[in-house]
Amino acid sequence: MLKQQLNLKLSQKLSPQQIQLMKMIQLPTQAFEQRIAQELEENPALEGGKDDADTYEDEFANDEYDDTYDDEGNEVIETEINVDDYLSDDEVPSYKLSANNYSADDEERQMPYAAGTSFTQYLMQQLNTYRLDEEEKAIAQFLVGSVDESGYIRREIQDIVDDLAFTQNVYTTEDKVEKVLKVVQELDPAGVAARDLQECLLLQLERKEQTPSVALAIDILDDSFDPFTKKHYKKLLQKFEITEDQLREAIHEIEGLNPKPGGTYAGNTRMVEHVVPDFTIKIVDGELDLTLNGRNAPELHVSHDYTNMLKGYKESKEKSKAQKDAIVYIKQKLDAAKWFIDAIKQRQQTLFVTMNAIMHHQEDYFLTGDERKLKPMILKDIADKINMDVSTVSRVANSKYVDTPYGTKLIKEFFSESMKNDQGEDVSTKEIKKILEITISEENKRKPLTDDKLAKILLEKGYPIARRTIAKYREQLDLPVARLRKEI
Repeated sequence: MLKQQLNLKLSQKLSPQQIQLMKMIQLPTQAFEQRIAQELEENPALEGGKDDADTYEDEFANDEYDDTYDDEGNEVIETEINVDDYLSDDEVPSYKLSANNYSADDEERQMPYAAGTSFTQYLMQQLNTYRLDEEEKAIAQFLVGSVDESGYIRREIQDIVDDLAFTQNVYTTEDKVEKVLKVVQELDPAGVAARDLQECLLLQLERKEQTPSVALAIDILDDSFDPFTKKHYKKLLQKFEITEDQLREAIHEIEGLNPKPGGTYAGNTRMVEHVVPDFTIKIVDGELDLTLNGRNAPELHVSHDYTNMLKGYKESKEKSKAQKDAIVYIKQKLDAAKWFIDAIKQRQQTLFVTMNAIMHHQEDYFLTGDERKLKPMILKDIADKINMDVSTVSRVANSKYVDTPYGTKLIKEFFSESMKNDQGEDVSTKEIKKILEITISEENKRKPLTDDKLAKILLEKGYPIARRTIAKYREQLDLPVARLRKEI
């Protein structure tokens, strides 16, 4: 039995141009510059640099031209392209033909790339200064190759022995590998090739001048590593029969060590990530001034060569199929170039309008730099102000930076949820986190405040927050529990 149904479906489809525009809005400045370079390479109808000609010649704009037949009466393939649309300056706004986005003080900057030595190569170079037999050298090279970016060897000795046999055809023993490992651990930086944090710290302490505080620090890490990590200072005082000053000096020695020795070597290969602010906010005469980074796009314009080709086609009396195909190609490239320039303008307008709304919403913060004055703000608040979709605001906020008098900030950092204070007013969670951070920084480090006590203190300040919420905010601020914040 057949069953007939009538279904109604409402759907919305974006054009390819709209999809591309959304992608362009999401791109930060440096990625956007790469996108422009790609478009300049792929589309010959799009050119960079200043447009020398202010207007295009339009001597054929009003001509009535019949191209159906030539002088000999032969039929010529018709084209649906209106050439006048591409020759007439009146029908193409100037902003669609060029874009000048450089500010007066912008300079072209290039970032050179320097090839250097990797961390593994750095260790290998040191290893070549040691006298080792063939077997020891093979083991040492394998151990160096097993060192991760932090400087650790996070594998069991037995596994290394097995891998040496299977991959390097080197049959050895665990004792032999342990012996060679001691040699590798003599390499710089100190602590490299350690198998855990305890061993890493001990290797660094052994290279230091053996003062009483260093010797005590070695004993503490060697015999009481677990109580030390849990900051059970009373147990350490009793076990080693030392004073608080002696323990404090030993802890000071340990705190000066590097838990990730591999991170100290940068060499010449590590590329520094430069953040290019998309906006700049300045305070001028007590008022906020917002500017958009002029490096968002170079000067762009439509190629005159391509428009001249269209003029030549119009002047031509004989129009073949090959000419029509060429004109179709030219039309596609001109359309793409005009759309790209127009998209740049739309992108800049969207960025500026969005950031301007954010700036005025958080005016108190930008004037003072006090994070406690950040107002609750969600994506919908800004989207409603500028009559745009929430997704558009999200694309702007997630990948853009703004240069403020208080440093370069990621725009999404200004967004936060709201909570009610004791007076029923909406306050930003950013404000609460800042107050929590200040409270913890001012606590007595001998007796750090627990989450319960922190909740009571914030309640006294007018912020009724549960203990579990305090714990969540503390973790987000990367602050440990009270026991681990204890100092002597």
